[in-house]
Amino acid sequence: MKTPVKTDLFASKAPLEWAVIANGQLSTAQIPIDQEGKVVEGGIEAQARQTMDNLKHTIEAAELTMDHVTQVLIYVTDRSQLPVFNKVYADYFAAPYPNRAAMIVAGLAREEMLCEVVAYAVVPAQN
Repeated sequence: MKTPVKTDLFASKAPLEWAVIANGQLSTAQIPIDQEGKVVEGGIEAQARQTMDNLKHTIEAAELTMDHVTQVLIYVTDRSQLPVFNKVYADYFAAPYPNRAAMIVAGLAREEMLCEVVAYAVVPAQN
């Protein structure tokens, strides 16, 4: 059984939830879109920041903190974007950091997107 997380993110027309909780784990994927569903302009730094802001919002909407995040998968469309993404990423996490992988991909769902993240967080048991 999965439970969707209610967020204030753009209500996508695609058949998806921005995050779901199942078996004590939150699963989410975030992209660099604003409240109107538009991909933000300004290059990889602006897109990384929007993506991480969306992730943080989603984690907090689930009544968790970024410390609950256990794994992050980062997708960028060019290897040269990773150092910039890393700089932004470091503003959102403190040690001990989540486990992480980064992939360079040929493209993402929207042509203008330069990054995407998939993240998992532990949801503490309710007493």
